[in-house]
Amino acid sequence: MLRVVLAEDAVLLRAGLVELLTRVGHEVVAAVGDAGALARAVDDERPDVVITDVRMPPGFRDEGLRAALDLRARHGRLPVLVLSQYVATAYATQLLGGGAAGVAGLGYLLKDRVGEVEEFLDALRRVAAGETVIDPEVVRVLLARKAQGDPLDRLTPREREVLALMAQGLNNQAIAHRLGVTEASAVKHASNIFAKLELDPADGNRRVLAVLAHLRGAGEPPRA
Repeated sequence: MLRVVLAEDAVLLRAGLVELLTRVGHEVVAAVGDAGALARAVDDERPDVVITDVRMPPGFRDEGLRAALDLRARHGRLPVLVLSQYVATAYATQLLGGGAAGVAGLGYLLKDRVGEVEEFLDALRRVAAGETVIDPEVVRVLLARKAQGDPLDRLTPREREVLALMAQGLNNQAIAHRLGVTEASAVKHASNIFAKLELDPADGNRRVLAVLAHLRGAGEPPRA
């Protein structure tokens, strides 16, 4: 069971998330609708994990994202799962690409992913456990934009698939299962990727950080 603080201004979605999380055994200790209330709830409740929308009152721009970054700064490595309506890669790179001091225990998902209940709950569990989770669609957009005139041009199509899965936080065993190949094959692809991109082949979240550092320049201005 996880103790969750939820911040979402859309009343119906907030209520639906509370019902879902409660039904699977988590405790929603606070469900709020703006960034100020989110900060107060975290200070009061000290939850295991925070789920927050990117855009919340009063400006409906990046209040939730800024609140998440501030909470991480004030509460150490507080696990935070950020939800976004759109593929705004600048939000993902700002949240996840800020450096090794706090990349673990972070997630960035599109709201559509909530409808994939098992996938959403798995992402929440992984974030709470200290892993990094990035929505596959965000990774796809980042890779597509970064590919032109970039060392990513050196990668084969299968290596691009493996890199995208690594950026989602999957280890070699999980990548092999997802692609239907042997773990040895996944390890070989990963080694080739690190060699071609001149990245440190360290395991875990440091591996995700290396990928994010390489992709950081692909961020886009937030959509209005």
